[in-house]
Amino acid sequence: MSKQKACCTPISEAALDSAGAVEGAAVFKALADPIRLRLMSMIASADGEICVCDLTGSFEVSGPTISHHLRVLREAGLVDCERRGTWVYYWPVRERLQWISALLAAPAKALA
Repeated sequence: MSKQKACCTPISEAALDSAGAVEGAAVFKALADPIRLRLMSMIASADGEICVCDLTGSFEVSGPTISHHLRVLREAGLVDCERRGTWVYYWPVRERLQWISALLAAPAKALA
């Protein structure tokens, strides 16, 4: 029996499996809200960590609403935090951001 030649380029081994797709969907769902996307951008662009007090003034929503959005980002593994006295400090989870970056990176030949 002869081998049939594939009509297309095989799917990359780097493509997501089912579990990775579920995990990725949760991350993108967390980022799909404009407030959370802005919060993530602010946290990721900070030099190291940022206090919640520096975040809340940039939004026209209440403190509890900001806390809710930050919790969603934490649950998605995008940020981590530490309470110090009255304030909570946030920083990006760099490994998660690198995972997103690698997921979205397209090979140069695919963009040509």
